[in-house]
Amino acid sequence: QKRTVTQIEKNGYPDSIYINAAKIFQVIHTEESKHRNRVQYGDNSESPMMAFKDEHSRRVSYELAFSALKYQELLEEILLDSKAYPCYSIPDQLTSLLVVMLYDLQDRKFRKRKIFAEEELVAEVQEIGDYLYRYRTKLAAALARCRIKYDALSIDYFVPETLWKQEQRASALPICFWINTLKISLEDVIRDLEMKGFTKVESVSDFDHYTYAVDQHCHDVLVFPSSLREELLNLDLFADCKLLLQ
Repeated sequence: QKRTVTQIEKNGYPDSIYINAAKIFQVIHTEESKHRNRVQYGDNSESPMMAFKDEHSRRVSYELAFSALKYQELLEEILLDSKAYPCYSIPDQLTSLLVVMLYDLQDRKFRKRKIFAEEELVAEVQEIGDYLYRYRTKLAAALARCRIKYDALSIDYFVPETLWKQEQRASALPICFWINTLKISLEDVIRDLEMKGFTKVESVSDFDHYTYAVDQHCHDVLVFPSSLREELLNLDLFADCKLLLQ
């Protein structure tokens, strides 16, 4: 039976993803924000307890948290400018959840998020989600004002230049997967990839879209073009933890 990884599109995430992303953001958010005296995040002295459903959920939670971190100052400015923050019904301990969910709301163009089938709903996520959606018009207007104020064509303008350059370099690097030899052999991985239309080449210099190479120093590591990242993460091999993203 074919197994697939849950597709996460621009229609929201399961509640557990928001909760875990908020816990991560609570630890990594910067206190050097120019809005730090006006936006309070509560106490983050304790390490967060997180329960990930699977490796895919872990990856998406961290991606969402770090996406919010990239745009922390912009998101705080939107909240303040729209008057969505402060809100007496939202304690400081939920500010991280508010910021993380605001990032996702603007990322899906302020459209209502999808409730996933068989999803375990979390009261705080439902409350924050409904609150932000009620403010969506004012939040969108605040974002538009920020873009006009800084003459920004997109929110990418608000990413610090050093980080933007790092991301550009990272996005061009080949991606590596470890073969989980406790579950599958190199030969079986190669056979599976060939059935899916991949071609083995000698080195990264020979890459041409659906190609891959075996690492010259670690023979249980496969290297792929960066353009295939999302497709690879939705392979059965990855869903079944037979390939592990480096």
